[in-house]
Amino acid sequence: MTTTTLAVLVPLLPFLGAAAGLLLGRTAPGFVRPLAVLPTLASLVLAAVVAVRQGGDEAINAATKLTPTGSVPIDLALHIDGFAALVAVLVGVVATCVQIYSTGYLREDPRYPSYAALVSLFTSAMLLVVYSGDLMVLLVGWEIMGICSYFLVGHYWETPEARAASIKAFLVTKLGDVPFLIGLFALATDAGSFRLTKILGTVASGGLDHPTLIALLLLAGVAGKSAQFPLHTWLPDAMAGPTPVSALIHAATMVAAGVYFIARLLPVFEASQAAMIVLAVMAAVTMIGSGLAALAQDDIKRVLAYSTIGQLGYMTGALAVADRGAAVFHLLSHGAFKALLFLAAGVIIHAAGTNSLAAMSRMSHVRNRVPDAYWTMTVALLALAAIPPFSGFFSKESVLGAAEHVATGHAERVPGSVGWIVLVAGLLTALLTAAYAMRLWLLAFRGRGAEAPDHGRQPLTMTVVLWVLAVPSLAVGALAYRVLPDWFDGRDLAPTLTTSVLGTGVALVGGIVTYAAWRHTTAVAARVPLGAVAAHPEGDAAQVEAEAIASHAPVYGTVAYAPDPADPGRLLLGPLHRSAAFGFHLDAVYRALFVRPVQAGASLVRFLDREVVDTYVRGAGALPRWLGIAVRRAQTGNVQTYVSALLAGTVVLAVAAVLVATGA
Repeated sequence: MTTTTLAVLVPLLPFLGAAAGLLLGRTAPGFVRPLAVLPTLASLVLAAVVAVRQGGDEAINAATKLTPTGSVPIDLALHIDGFAALVAVLVGVVATCVQIYSTGYLREDPRYPSYAALVSLFTSAMLLVVYSGDLMVLLVGWEIMGICSYFLVGHYWETPEARAASIKAFLVTKLGDVPFLIGLFALATDAGSFRLTKILGTVASGGLDHPTLIALLLLAGVAGKSAQFPLHTWLPDAMAGPTPVSALIHAATMVAAGVYFIARLLPVFEASQAAMIVLAVMAAVTMIGSGLAALAQDDIKRVLAYSTIGQLGYMTGALAVADRGAAVFHLLSHGAFKALLFLAAGVIIHAAGTNSLAAMSRMSHVRNRVPDAYWTMTVALLALAAIPPFSGFFSKESVLGAAEHVATGHAERVPGSVGWIVLVAGLLTALLTAAYAMRLWLLAFRGRGAEAPDHGRQPLTMTVVLWVLAVPSLAVGALAYRVLPDWFDGRDLAPTLTTSVLGTGVALVGGIVTYAAWRHTTAVAARVPLGAVAAHPEGDAAQVEAEAIASHAPVYGTVAYAPDPADPGRLLLGPLHRSAAFGFHLDAVYRALFVRPVQAGASLVRFLDREVVDTYVRGAGALPRWLGIAVRRAQTGNVQTYVSALLAGTVVLAVAAVLVATGA
């Protein structure tokens, strides 16, 4: 087969698997799991073949006219360069691991057939975005992902948290998609085509008339889809969905789509210095804010969610300094260890029966109950904290190195201030990342108190996937900068000495300080009666994942959700802790600025509709009804009454005629 044919099959196979899974889910349930895993696995194999054939050389382009539009044409086009080839392999790896993991994680779930089909459709949509060479076709995959995320986040629809989270994710991402769509049309109007190659050619020749406006409109959509400030608030709440869905969204689909889109169209953003500055500021605020918030979360999945937001900030920071190689490198590295983190967290939640780190910190020997999750999550957390030689070190330092290159005045197209913004924010975030990674590890695995419940070994499909993902989390960084430079525009991805020393140094400081704070708080907590802690709960109780509630009813009572006095995050954040735990109350700000005014407007419209419009409608119907009642009462059936009325009417008419004639 030709490379083009294989590339067409890559997104097509998961789509066919989703359709077949939905059709056979009730009639032949035994085929559901093979139809979930095998098409995705085949798609991964084909994506790897396409990547090998592409080899980082010239992009593969193919197109056929989809439909005549009469103006700007829309083509069914492929554009596969080195970035697309590698990202497609990442999507295939993570999606296959998630599907295999889900066969064990949701083995008793009656809604598994629809879940598996939606995951396959989600995968197909992301692969369409990756390979698409036409922006309108890309938009189709972009929107399908939004719909799939709505249904998957709301998988446990019987819980109010899942329903609210799915609606919030849909609305916030759609809020960004409106300006995104306008930006796409404006870009196509200036370029005369939706084809990616023609748009980039127009940018290279200086043919864009409104680069700043277009870039900012597109950036709004990217901020929503990739959970960047200020449209990031949906992602932590999306943790109400199943853990494998969280792994898929955070590692390879949905949030990765926005970063990948900017990487594809980076020359459009480079055409406007204002857009690059906005991108840098957005990345800096996202990185630092998410790092502080992650340090205060009690729900293990929310810690990882804020971690994703921060790592996406690194990627957008690399794009702000015009280095898409570093951005995609970190996207690939992050995809491996973040999928591992979420899937390992799912094993821990399944074993402990709770999402709460405070509850886990009161359980001893958790790591003995889940040894596979313990060791693999340790690897993933080291990669997240960018400790050498794990993969996160190489990719994160490539971002910091790119920022240093711009900050020291070695870039022509990007202002030096942008480099300093990204570099300083990146170093501070490295400190925070190591701190919350160490905190999560200590609270989850070094708890003290009652022995953790023993629920037996986890299914083999779950533990094998963890070890599979541990390999790239350990090795993909060194492999990428030594073996794959051609796929990254030929850029040398090796970390620089300055950023390596600074980045690793601040990461070690963050981890050591957090460990010291934990030792101190643990010593203090040992002298505090547990009942006194439970008597003064603070904030909202941590939400237990639906499947954990069903299989492991919590036996710790209110104590399990009381504030943990051994939590080092409280000591490190001090007065910031409460605000950081609630995401700096950004949801409350949105509720005051947008939700309540919209609700008030809706109430006003409802009042006007019921009390004003309906009054006129009711009045228009009441008048004929009253006339009908009067006429009906006049129909007595008495002939004498009718004759009398006729004579009276005749007399009235005669008198009126005389009066009119006299007046004339």
